[in-house]
Amino acid sequence: MVNIHFSDFFQVDPNTLERYGAFNISVINDLPLFIDPFLLFNSTKPEYRQLHDSMITYLRFLRDKSDEGIIQPGLLESWYRFPEVRQNWFGYSLVGNKGSGLGIKFARAMRENLAIVFSNFGAEQITLGSHLEKLCLIEKGVGRDNISDFTTNLIKYFLLDYTQTFALNYIESNLCKKFTIRRVRFNYDTQTWMTGAYTLPYLGDDFVLLTPKDILTKDDGWINRKDLYGDFETILNSVSNEQLRAQLNNYLLQTLPKDATPKVKQDIILRAIRKYPEYIEHFIRYKEDCGDKAQDISKQRVAETQRLFVKQVDDFANRLTTTGFYSIRASTIFS
Repeated sequence: MVNIHFSDFFQVDPNTLERYGAFNISVINDLPLFIDPFLLFNSTKPEYRQLHDSMITYLRFLRDKSDEGIIQPGLLESWYRFPEVRQNWFGYSLVGNKGSGLGIKFARAMRENLAIVFSNFGAEQITLGSHLEKLCLIEKGVGRDNISDFTTNLIKYFLLDYTQTFALNYIESNLCKKFTIRRVRFNYDTQTWMTGAYTLPYLGDDFVLLTPKDILTKDDGWINRKDLYGDFETILNSVSNEQLRAQLNNYLLQTLPKDATPKVKQDIILRAIRKYPEYIEHFIRYKEDCGDKAQDISKQRVAETQRLFVKQVDDFANRLTTTGFYSIRASTIFS
């Protein structure tokens, strides 16, 4: 038996993980799955909705601080920049689980857009709620992995509790140890990140995190840049605001060539949306109204990922065991 997945290393029946609701991650290499904040927003589980509310509270804090003026470099680093939470083993990396995290580009994009795109956070009149995915709709280079990393950092305390509860109930104590972990939860009184102590499964010198399957998706999140322009005509025709609809149509008539390539058309539509950002609210409301589809689609995509990266990899590794592959000594032909 070759150890590849969480259940292998920590001697847990995969069915136990399934009943708990956790994805049986590979602890050899990252898997292309991401936490979609919309799945928290649209969930029927109160604890998920509370997580989404807490994220919006943090964004409102950042917006208010941004309104106060210049932010010192040290506070920009503390409040806006986040390391990748690599211990959940999701995202993109060539080897292992070390991604790039949220760097200064994301921090600056976030700060610059707070006053424009996030100005009405908590006081929306068109959408049913607030959504941090607005950032990836406006800013190029901010994609699903950035949004997922940001979300993971802001709900890290939940993932730590979720994993600790599983570990204390189902994993042998010798496979777990206590970790002191930085940046667990934000303290609004001191405006600093708090440290916490958790008993968690570990490999080497690092801990491992579990994530519920029902907040994961593959490919784009439900609210994404591709659909923003891909569904433009459908959504525009359904906009009840006649003035906004007329302004957008007029802008496109003036700027969009009849022989425009798909790339040119996309760029012009995005420029139109930047000029009339209220369209974003109607786009998000459209996605909210179709929100039930988000759960169904993400469930299918996660199941597909589980089939490809868990079951088939296990089957392949076990077949190699029967061939004696693992007993072959490494070749020195390239030495």
